[in-house]
Amino acid sequence: MPVAGVYDIDNNKVSEVELSDSVFGASVNEDAIYAVVRMRMAARRSGTASTKGRSDVRGGGKKPWRQKGTGRARVGHSRSPIWRGGGIIFGPTPRSYAFKLPRKVRKTALISALSMKFKEDKMVILKDFPMEAIKTKRFQEVIDRFGFKKALFVIDESRPNLEMSSRNIQDVKMVRSEGINVYDLLKYDHVVLLEPSIKKIEGALIS
Repeated sequence: MPVAGVYDIDNNKVSEVELSDSVFGASVNEDAIYAVVRMRMAARRSGTASTKGRSDVRGGGKKPWRQKGTGRARVGHSRSPIWRGGGIIFGPTPRSYAFKLPRKVRKTALISALSMKFKEDKMVILKDFPMEAIKTKRFQEVIDRFGFKKALFVIDESRPNLEMSSRNIQDVKMVRSEGINVYDLLKYDHVVLLEPSIKKIEGALIS
């Protein structure tokens, strides 16, 4: 069972915590991670590309010339795709690119991403992050003390002062344990977990 150090906001080790081997010590499934990231990116696509088919292009109601006797190829519509100004063949139309993956695959990917961060020593566990008032400067001091460049903070419950204090800091994101996802885990260099959030994450993924 993996054991991780628990730190206070002054970067002093205050205790240790045992982590679930099935959540933070699992093997990394890169295929599942790729599939989940691809699913998320596909859902973010706007899908607004649009073209006009031959029935959508303005004009072309009259037959350009008679069917026979002209020596030219027969044609019934001046908005045919082979004519200049005609419609587009099989062009894109507004659509949704979103798709869903099985719950088991999404769960495997999240466990893999958490295990990868732990194995790469990119995971920090804080005993607590007390914030009596909204103080961006104080929050930045903690970031500098640990040397974080891009950090994802995972909290166990609503902490308005802490969340508001981090809002204006670049490359820092604050999410609750139920909102943790593979994309954010990969995007940010370090993952900072408040100790109470660990049990919530393990409880959701072990069930």
